[in-house]
Amino acid sequence: MDSSVIERIIDKHHGEAGSLIQILLDIQNELRWLPGAALEMVAEKLQVPMSRIQHTVTFYKAFSLVPKGRHEINLCMGTACHVRGATRILEMIETVTGLQPGETDADMKFSLDTVNCLGCCAIGPVMEIDEQHLGKLVPDRTAALLKKYD
Repeated sequence: MDSSVIERIIDKHHGEAGSLIQILLDIQNELRWLPGAALEMVAEKLQVPMSRIQHTVTFYKAFSLVPKGRHEINLCMGTACHVRGATRILEMIETVTGLQPGETDADMKFSLDTVNCLGCCAIGPVMEIDEQHLGKLVPDRTAALLKKYD
C-alpha cells in the first residue's frame, strides 16, 4: 500500500474527522478495498479511535475489508427482481464466474454480491457492474454480458 495515496486523500479533506466516511470512500475507490494499514493511518491522522473506524466500515455495506475485483457485480434480489427470475440470473453468474455472493475470484477480475434493491424495479431483474445498471436480464444475455469484461 502506498501511504502517499492515503495522505493525499486525507489532505484533500483537510484532515477533518467529520469527513471520515468520505475519506474512507475515497481510499476504497483508489485501492478497491480498505486495508488495515490504511485504516490505522486514517485513525492516527484524524485522531479518531480505531474502534470508531471499525464500527463505521462494518456498519456500511459500501465498505470492504477484503480486496475487490476490477469489476464489481451487484445483483438485485429484491421482490420485483426475484419474481422476474433473479435466482436464475444468479445461477448463471455463478456458472460463468465460479463465484458465490461475497466472493472475489483469484485473478481479481470479478467480485459478486447480492443486494436487496438497486432502485430499478421496472427493469428487473437488474444487475450492476461497475455502477452500470443492466436490466431485463435473462440467463443467456447475462452470460454474454459477463464475457465482455476483461
